[in-house]
Amino acid sequence: MTFHKYQGTGNDFVIIDDRAEQFDVTDQARIAFLCHRRFGIGADGLMLLRNRAGYDFEMVYFNADGAPSSMCGNGGRCLVAFAKHLGVITDTANFLAVDGPHEAHVEADGTVRLKMIDVAPVQLAGVGDEDVFLHTGSPHHIHFLDPEESPNLAEFNVFATGHDIRYDQAYDPAGTNVNFVQIPADPTHAWPVRTYERGVEDETYSCGTGVTAVALAASQRGAVSPVRLQTAGGLLEVSFRVRADGGFENVWLSGPAMRVFGGEL
Repeated sequence: MTFHKYQGTGNDFVIIDDRAEQFDVTDQARIAFLCHRRFGIGADGLMLLRNRAGYDFEMVYFNADGAPSSMCGNGGRCLVAFAKHLGVITDTANFLAVDGPHEAHVEADGTVRLKMIDVAPVQLAGVGDEDVFLHTGSPHHIHFLDPEESPNLAEFNVFATGHDIRYDQAYDPAGTNVNFVQIPADPTHAWPVRTYERGVEDETYSCGTGVTAVALAASQRGAVSPVRLQTAGGLLEVSFRVRADGGFENVWLSGPAMRVFGGEL
């Protein structure tokens, strides 16, 4: 089996050209093995690029635990870069993912801009008095750190707190991703974000749908589109338009997407 390894701000993926549809999508143990960082290739998730009538390609995504996943923003951007590498597209793409159709553009500097789904208004989360929840193709709980109680996001225990919220009964049975945000003194500066991802069951270097949710929620705290977000793996940008009902449209996620290596297993 030929595979490719891609990363978008440190969010890394095993990608397979499966236009012949030879990959067994029901074999979750094998997918988990391929994503394992000790015994396999190592990745936050695995993606298949498949043919789909009416689109340039279809994105089929699995979490690192082998289970089918909801939308992955950085994964989508990496798959667009892979499609260009294969010659399936040139600089624009129209593809189908689990949450519906997506448009994307590859810029001259390698930046991949991905149009996300329209998003419903920010709502209070089921956990935490001031925490909020948004679904940006994947579910996201957002916790803005209190500067007086938690002045340093770098020292915050993302794993323990994220794990507790991810498995809180308010999010049964599927659970949620959990984002922790440092509010910058100047809302025009980059917003630091760390994310605990379900399916990976750990903190990841970056999460595309997560920073998208954070940017939209941050618009209620002084952030203005486009919002820059600083993850452990690098800088991402989210632009959007606020609808009259408080929801969001014309949402775009932008950042780097790079091929790391390829090989055979």
